[in-house]
Amino acid sequence: MTETPDIAEQEQVAKDFLTGLVTAVGLEGDITTRVEDDVLFMDISGEQTQALVGAKGAVMQSVLELTRTVVQRKTHGAPRMRLDIAGYGERRREALRIYAAKLADELLEHGGEIMLEPMNPADRKVVHDAIADIDDIRSFSEGEDPSRSVVLTLEDGVEPRGSSSSDEE
Repeated sequence: MTETPDIAEQEQVAKDFLTGLVTAVGLEGDITTRVEDDVLFMDISGEQTQALVGAKGAVMQSVLELTRTVVQRKTHGAPRMRLDIAGYGERRREALRIYAAKLADELLEHGGEIMLEPMNPADRKVVHDAIADIDDIRSFSEGEDPSRSVVLTLEDGVEPRGSSSSDEE
């Protein structure tokens, strides 16, 4: 029977890898890690570290996948992981929550269905969680990664506020 990897060991492997990566690309930054509810949170901060974010967080997502691979190889397993670089991840999550709320208002007013741009799994989860807190709207994912998108629509039986029989002119 295989032994479950120690999350403290995985945390240290992740921190060492990220420290080496930041140094190797010639940046100065601080790496902090913490474990909450069996999730490994990793933060890279520093003036120059924004370079590790990339367009729409693409480089940051790659850094996360590289870190996950290193942790899996060295400890024979990996916990759920969240990476934030220069505060981008939290700003992105907040922007997605606001965007989802605006789209939900639009759906409640006009009805229909809205398909968002393709997103990575973490961003899709943020949208799904935000929509779960809004009455009369549901969300689901459609497509295959990396082109998987969130679709928003009214719950079955819900009529848009702006609809009336005089709209059909």
